Amino acid sequence: MPDYDAFLLVSFGGPEGPADVMPFLENVTRGRGVPRDRLAEVARHYDLFGGVSPINQQCRDLLTAIGKDFAAAGLDLPLYWGNRNWHPYLADTVAQMAADGVHSAIAFVTSAYGSYSSCRQYLDDIEAARAQTGPGAPRIDKIRHFFNHPGFIGPFTQAALTAVQSLPPGVSQDAHLVFTAHSVPEAMAASSGPAGGLYPAQLTEAARLIAGRLAEAEGHDRPWRLVYQSRSGPPQVPWLGPDVCDHLESLAADGAPGVVVIPVGFVSDHLEVVYDLDMEAAKLARRLGLPMARAATPGTHPGFVSMITELVSERRGQPAQVPSLGSLGPGPNRCPDQCCPRPAARPAGRSGARA
Repeated sequence: MPDYDAFLLVSFGGPEGPADVMPFLENVTRGRGVPRDRLAEVARHYDLFGGVSPINQQCRDLLTAIGKDFAAAGLDLPLYWGNRNWHPYLADTVAQMAADGVHSAIAFVTSAYGSYSSCRQYLDDIEAARAQTGPGAPRIDKIRHFFNHPGFIGPFTQAALTAVQSLPPGVSQDAHLVFTAHSVPEAMAASSGPAGGLYPAQLTEAARLIAGRLAEAEGHDRPWRLVYQSRSGPPQVPWLGPDVCDHLESLAADGAPGVVVIPVGFVSDHLEVVYDLDMEAAKLARRLGLPMARAATPGTHPGFVSMITELVSERRGQPAQVPSLGSLGPGPNRCPDQCCPRPAARPAGRSGARA
């Protein structure tokens, strides 16, 4: 095992004021030919929040929590943070790490799953940042996928139970569970993993584990389904579905008494959660007369933060392996070279710009 001498938090990034919004969106969509009017449409979502995405502050809060948990566990590693699309840029952070004399770092990426956009693209960006830094750049190893770690499943289960209990008494007993994740083009999903389909398979497993643990806590099963949100791009390009809003309409038509929406594809309540779910989906649910509660994401939940500490310790060889739930087992420490390749043609306008 490498003798890691630093920890690196890697995230998507987001604007922190109105003047940042368009430059940020241009960064995210550079080279994709996204029409200006599409960027302006997404920018209006940020306007509702003063031009600020919550994701950067959430990263600051997470880094603070990680530092405290590392100290309690006796892990003495300096902490760094770099983003793909906004300050602090990953390339600047890697250059600072090199200047500080860091030789080998372990990176935690704020995505639990495997696909081009949620795993391989981060790996590519890390290597691009190292190349920009030059020969003195530190080695950087990414922590494995953690979608089935107890520290990820447990906080979601607790949050789902809290959301269930927030529904009216006549609704909570029979409310359906609706698990959501960021949609991606079907071609991208099919290319994830050596055998393809890793992204939806991991999401389905995480949803199954949370639904199962919630059933154990409540003493009864609930109907559940995995759906997707934040779809964008040309309508003729197939993306993973069904869309969360379409599913809410179907549930209301079928007489479902209420729903608990669980954003299992996300680790924090950033813009795609608070806009797409807390605003758009919630507005639709009210119009449909469908009581809806939304479960919180892990964020800085102590179990989630401790999971990060465990995964760092695992990669350092102490312990040999931390637990995973379900049948898929822990993923490999290093993604295979053929895993999650860049799609041949990426649709313009992917709404990841709203992170």
